[in-house]
Amino acid sequence: MNKPKIFTYPFASIYPLYIQKVEKKGRTKTEVDTVIFWMTGYNEQTLQQQIDNNTDLETFFAQAPRMNPNISKITGVICGHRVEEIKDTLMQKIRYLDKLIDELAKGKAIEKILRE
Repeated sequence: MNKPKIFTYPFASIYPLYIQKVEKKGRTKTEVDTVIFWMTGYNEQTLQQQIDNNTDLETFFAQAPRMNPNISKITGVICGHRVEEIKDTLMQKIRYLDKLIDELAKGKAIEKILRE
């Protein structure tokens, strides 16, 4: 079975779209980075390396230093699917990040986004 095309998308091409989406709503790149760091364990330097290497989403999540155990607390609908019911773990991680970015763009408090 072929893997979904989204798995091969470079993170470097999606990252600016995340930033653009939240900046339109008055949020910042720093907040996007905070969400990514919280979820994946990347830091400023390691995230930039992933961007510079043009890493695809599959590799981006596979190489994440530490997936936050609280990502299982992320619930809701993204792209017409409940994130907590997505069977493929990679697709679920991609949609978790999409959901966090959506919450940021919708003005949700960062403490609630990070499930604190």
